[in-house]
Amino acid sequence: MTGHPDQGRVLAIDTSTDVRVGVAVDGTIVARRHVADTRQHVEQLTPLVAEALTEAGLRPDELDLVCVGLGPGPFTGLRVGIVAAQLLAGVHDVALHGVCSLDVLAAQALRTPGFSAPQGFLAVTDARRKEVYWAGYAPDGSRREGPTVSAPDQLPALPAVGPGAALVGRQSPIDHVDAGLLAQLHRAIPDAGTEPLYLRRPDAAVATRRKSALPTSRPRLRRR
Repeated sequence: MTGHPDQGRVLAIDTSTDVRVGVAVDGTIVARRHVADTRQHVEQLTPLVAEALTEAGLRPDELDLVCVGLGPGPFTGLRVGIVAAQLLAGVHDVALHGVCSLDVLAAQALRTPGFSAPQGFLAVTDARRKEVYWAGYAPDGSRREGPTVSAPDQLPALPAVGPGAALVGRQSPIDHVDAGLLAQLHRAIPDAGTEPLYLRRPDAAVATRRKSALPTSRPRLRRR
């Protein structure tokens, strides 16, 4: 991509919470799609991408950049979004830009009318297992702590934004990650590489020992 950082045709994907897709062209958001069901990432993401690109009047090979939220987020849903972004970028020879999804929430906060946090603020999402993912931000939106995962009562006493704010007993003007804004800002949000920010092991653990296919002897039950 050349020219001003906001120029170009950009697709953004974030599945750190629910399923979010956005498209921006030359710094203007032209399409947004989402599905609020956190259990439907696999089924819904591809149709949402197709719908958003159709609304924007673009084919995948006409994109200049694919942005993807790297989390933190639950293992399965997060992986779906990142793999989809990697495939799109690889197949169509498009640049890939990964960001921390909490940084997107922080950018949204700064663009929310009436939002003020002179001492800084937190971006928070639901990590399940009675925990939250969070990061701490300076008043200008630069990240100064995290991302990390912890119990809700362990967070600093600062205003919070994001869909996990209610879990820490705070009100938030933002309840979702805006993929449209991610597509619009893209390079203005710090690069976080391409590796998922899982922060903890997945719920489904990979077996470390092979299971034997041989029958095992069991003691017989004696009838009385």
